[in-house]
Amino acid sequence: MPDYILIVIRSISAFLFILLLARILGKKQIAQLTFFDYITGISIGNMAASAAIDTNMQLIDGIIGIFIFSILSMVIAFGAVKSLKFRQIVEGSPIIVMRNGKVLEKNLAKVRMTFDDLMLGLREKSTYKLSDVETVTLETNGELSVMKKSEYQPLTPKDIGMMVEPEHTPSLIIIDGKLLRKRLNYLGYTEEWLLGEVMKQGAENFNDIFLAQIDSKGKVYVDLYDDKEKAPQMKQKPLLAAQLRKMQADLEGFAIQTNDQNAKQMYYNQSKELQDLIDNINPFLKE
Repeated sequence: MPDYILIVIRSISAFLFILLLARILGKKQIAQLTFFDYITGISIGNMAASAAIDTNMQLIDGIIGIFIFSILSMVIAFGAVKSLKFRQIVEGSPIIVMRNGKVLEKNLAKVRMTFDDLMLGLREKSTYKLSDVETVTLETNGELSVMKKSEYQPLTPKDIGMMVEPEHTPSLIIIDGKLLRKRLNYLGYTEEWLLGEVMKQGAENFNDIFLAQIDSKGKVYVDLYDDKEKAPQMKQKPLLAAQLRKMQADLEGFAIQTNDQNAKQMYYNQSKELQDLIDNINPFLKE
């Protein structure tokens, strides 16, 4: 067999094996990698490259080496999760390099960190004045965690006693012109209501939309395929029908959320009455 065909086969095999191991080892962002994770990843990558192109090495030998490294990595990770002392041995511990606004020179020297490194890390956290800083901690992944003094921390609604409505993660409900009906139903909205909302933003139907997202307050963001397209004239009757159905869905949602049996029954009764009204006037709302 020619060498180039052998290298192709070995490369594909090594790639698929690394892909499998990556799924097994789990997900971790680059910023979350410890020094041990970094070194282990480089070692596994080097072994995979050698197994792919070094024809003097048996492919099975390279795979065995990668497999052993991966098993050891999983054992170490499992031990770090189960034991604090073991985790400190493997990954180390966070080290405070500034406390009470004072730089701890001994700790900086211990982690081989210069003052320039400290200032660089502070600037990355949008902090330029040492006088603004209360505490700085060097994490095990090499990142600096900065806590500013109380008077320099951002003001929040809670600090001034302002009540704000809680928000949840927004959800995509239209992707590439396709409506995600199960997700829309789970959120408690109807297709008629959604159509009315997207018509307000220039879409004639769901097929005109590249992406649409709804937040926890019911606000809909729409991105059309042709953003320069002139918004069509919105039809008022279908919009009214969609709004009535949204109100009816809201009443049912209120009934589900409340634990008060009297209020629950009231919401259900009003929802039924509104549904009867929609059924009666629906023929007159079609265009």
